[in-house]
Amino acid sequence: MYWKDSASSDPYEYQVGFNNHFAVSHPSAPGALPSRGHNPQKAPYGLYTEQLSGTAFTAPRHLNQRTWLYRIRPSVSHSPFKAVPHPHLISSFTNLNDDRLYPTPTQLRWDPFDIKNENANWVEGLRTIAGAGDPQTKLGLAIHVYGFGRDMVDESFYNSDGDLLIVPVVGTLDIVTEFGKLWVPPGEICVLPRGVKFSVIRGQSLGTDVSSGWRGYILETFSALHFTLPDLGPIGANGLANPEDFRYPVPWFEDKDYNASVPYGSPHFTIINKFLGQMHHATQKHSPYDVVAYNGNYLPYKYPLSEFSPVGSISHDHPDPSIFTVLSLPNLATPGTALADFVLFPPRWLVAESTFRPPYFHRNVMTEFMVNIRGEYDAKGAGMGGFVPGGASLHSMNTAHGPDRATYEKELGRPDEPRKVGDGSLAIMFETSLQLVTTKWAVEECGKRQMAYSEVWEGFEVSWRKEKPDGA
Repeated sequence: MYWKDSASSDPYEYQVGFNNHFAVSHPSAPGALPSRGHNPQKAPYGLYTEQLSGTAFTAPRHLNQRTWLYRIRPSVSHSPFKAVPHPHLISSFTNLNDDRLYPTPTQLRWDPFDIKNENANWVEGLRTIAGAGDPQTKLGLAIHVYGFGRDMVDESFYNSDGDLLIVPVVGTLDIVTEFGKLWVPPGEICVLPRGVKFSVIRGQSLGTDVSSGWRGYILETFSALHFTLPDLGPIGANGLANPEDFRYPVPWFEDKDYNASVPYGSPHFTIINKFLGQMHHATQKHSPYDVVAYNGNYLPYKYPLSEFSPVGSISHDHPDPSIFTVLSLPNLATPGTALADFVLFPPRWLVAESTFRPPYFHRNVMTEFMVNIRGEYDAKGAGMGGFVPGGASLHSMNTAHGPDRATYEKELGRPDEPRKVGDGSLAIMFETSLQLVTTKWAVEECGKRQMAYSEVWEGFEVSWRKEKPDGA
């Protein structure tokens, strides 16, 4: 039984349950899964058997991820890859002498990034903002922004460098994958694991202004592990992101050939692979979306952020923002310290008494990259030159940050009573234990950096001088 959200414009059905093991075939091909085992001598309907590994064969069972695919043609049938330049994409951040990088501990904030080429597809519209590490060692991550105005037609992308967590800000993404289709509007996220082929199409959403192109942000993780749900500890068995709210595609396939002798249409299908930070193209004579059935737990998925169930203080004092973690990528070398966390700040009630409720002033051992998807974030104003919808900020490791002066002064004067914050707003954060290095494009060349950002913390009153005890 598949699940469908009848209250939304999402046209697709889904399977549900985080990291579930799915064994399913397309309704038109009952019995496409082998009746016994994974790799029979001859698969049903003459399909080809292929395993897609997400972890090493010997990874612990609770971390092990793989899926068996039963497809019309084997994936290996394609031409040799050829390198194709992509001048705005960076995946290695270890050489700080690289003139494309711009290391700085300065607090940074950006207005919404522009789409640079309306004829670019999703891959061509990628721009790197910051990152750490290197995909070759499977340790690190990168943060990108995308902006595009053309669909990926007869072309598919897969990433050998890591997983992609995509956060749409403007425009719905209609994503075709080997496993089926995902409809991902702003307010939802999707995760496309390493090695999974997909195409990004511009989804149409009623009432949405997409005149500036389809835009959003991406967290790319280079780890050998994958996102998991954070442990809840004393919170209990329920809360935060519940497993049943994660949605996985149902099988969809096409049996489509390409022929260079045909005078119309594409002469071939193009496969685009990101490998060690470089783009490589290959061609083939069939669609890669020919998976009729599959069996496993290594799949793309999406999650509606509106389903997040936040917790907070119901007495006094300010809990740490880790209570808003949706997904976490563990660093097994340092238990309890994530390589990357995806954090959400949703609309919520604040009721803590005698407490400074906005985010406190902080010097963090983690690095924080925030995106304001819509509305006004409760620690920063969203007016001209503020933390505007579509904008982003970066606060690096141990660099001081916190509420701007206007928010601080407003909070000191508010009545000490329950208050709902964030109505109509949505902000997210990529948090990492790694030190991020920004790109020269993000700091100097994009034209969207708010050069006066640090001024939001100027002019704080030195109240101590008026209120200090005598003799102090």
